[in-house]
Amino acid sequence: MIKLDGIIIKGIGGFYYVEVADVLYECKARGLFRKDGIVPLAGDRVSIEVDDDNKGTVVSIGERKNYLIRPPVANIDRLFIVASTVEPRPSTLVIDKLTASAENKGITPVIVITKSDIKSSDELAAAYKHSGIKTISVCSVTGEGIDEVKAELKGRISAFAGNSGVGKSTLLNAIDKRLNLQTGEISDKLGRGRHTTRHIELYKTCGGYVADTPGFASFTLEEREFISKEDLPFCFPEFLPYLGKCKFSTCTHVCDKGCKIVEAVKNGEIDESRHNSYIAMYNEVKDIKEWNIK
Repeated sequence: MIKLDGIIIKGIGGFYYVEVADVLYECKARGLFRKDGIVPLAGDRVSIEVDDDNKGTVVSIGERKNYLIRPPVANIDRLFIVASTVEPRPSTLVIDKLTASAENKGITPVIVITKSDIKSSDELAAAYKHSGIKTISVCSVTGEGIDEVKAELKGRISAFAGNSGVGKSTLLNAIDKRLNLQTGEISDKLGRGRHTTRHIELYKTCGGYVADTPGFASFTLEEREFISKEDLPFCFPEFLPYLGKCKFSTCTHVCDKGCKIVEAVKNGEIDESRHNSYIAMYNEVKDIKEWNIK
């Protein structure tokens, strides 16, 4: 037996495909994982033992810095949230729920605004000017912003979120033409056809990996990704300089007297739409206790 370290590229039908120095090994997982209720995920850093027939066994899983339940993927570094300047019309609340969920999981969100050749991205980008969240305007016609996206992918595991029609497949084609995605046919190309078992797979590109993630298009603040009202302010990076400085320690940062965040909104230091998203999200969770979340 040879022991090797690698990364799980995909898992399907009880088999895990582990990449080690550009070589892919088909592996089974040790029965101990099943006994302990541990499921290996795409993105896991693992150690495997390989026999003389190049068949492997996953024998240990490295510590995860984060993982998602739906879609099931581990160790995500970047979540690219794709929104268009036109149809489908962008919703800052949807974008902000995704950025907050990413921040809560220790994932760096990056907002990518497409179709800037049809309509300027300036208005949408302005909402994130003070957020500390990287915002990239891209255009598949001119190539604007593509190199910036590629730079963010290098050396990282990344995933893309966005509603149908925002231009994810066009963007991915511009990033790496080898994917050869047809607009509106990304699910077929990446093995998610109508009759195909859904699974997560990592694709190597730009010196990193992109996760094929069914479910991300509708990824929202749901119970499985619950963010408590106490943790929510920390999921808005632009709030951080003001936290702990409000007049009252019980400040909710909604409309409280002496709230430094409310004051920063009035002074133009925090965008009003971002604060409105925070209020909407706070109202969704304010009466929910963590022990009520299954």
